[in-house]
Amino acid sequence: MKKWHYALIVFLGGCCYGILSTFVKLAYSAGFSSAEVTGGQYFFGTVLIWAAVLITKKKKISLKQTLKLLLCGIPLGLTGLFYYQSLKTLNASLAIIFLFQFVWIGTLFDWIFNKKKPNKQKLISIGIVLVGSILAAGVTSQNSGDFSWQGMIWGLLSSVTYTGFMFISSTVGKDTPPVLKSAIFSTGALIVVFLLFPPKFLLDVSVLKGLAPYGLLLGLFGVCLPPLLFSIGMPQVGMGLGTILSASELPVAVTLSSIVLQEPVNSMQWVGVILIFVAIIGSNISIGKDDTELSDDVQENYG
Repeated sequence: MKKWHYALIVFLGGCCYGILSTFVKLAYSAGFSSAEVTGGQYFFGTVLIWAAVLITKKKKISLKQTLKLLLCGIPLGLTGLFYYQSLKTLNASLAIIFLFQFVWIGTLFDWIFNKKKPNKQKLISIGIVLVGSILAAGVTSQNSGDFSWQGMIWGLLSSVTYTGFMFISSTVGKDTPPVLKSAIFSTGALIVVFLLFPPKFLLDVSVLKGLAPYGLLLGLFGVCLPPLLFSIGMPQVGMGLGTILSASELPVAVTLSSIVLQEPVNSMQWVGVILIFVAIIGSNISIGKDDTELSDDVQENYG
């Protein structure tokens, strides 16, 4: 596989997260609580990814490595919890702006931990993404509401844990098959969610039955696929570029809200969507210049 293939995989991982907000809103409108939606998402997602493990080639890993990957799943679980907490005191457009700070935090992580100083092209792409995210979220077209410092803190915490999860995906367990690695990540996230939100819905058949369609969709696109795609792509594209690629989340969220939920999207929001895509394309121009085929052993682990 070539490097741009891995870039596309990370891009699709971001797209998966963009799908979530639409189905979360549909689940809320159906009468399910935040605890039920979050718990259902991680429960069904973990079941789906472990089902995938059962039908793939097995590889044994040590107990120490398993525990390490379980702990690394904590940021995955905390991201959803922190983001949903920020939505309690901030409107959605502001909350997603704070979450989107992962774009520059990821580059900072890459600089500090991997000693990869961002080049001018990457810094310009980050700036364009941030401007595009403000426009796409519709902040400029809304009346100023009450600003909540608590909501801001929760939103920033979600961006830090999201960055942490992507960083872990790019560095930890590189010799572990991506499907198994993602399953253990998801299990760690599920444990965190269930500790904070006891899964009472599992004991109520009627609630579980009604929640299942939403839980399966949210689990697939929020718990099952993103860790798998990031585990495959992140080690190859790097943390700095990976965070820019995963900015695909917001354009997908805006597009789906317009198509599925029939929410009004003004011209400035579409300009923001286009800017984000321009930044993603611009940050990947250099990939085609030095793209080379990866070695057979790398393809075996990640392909």
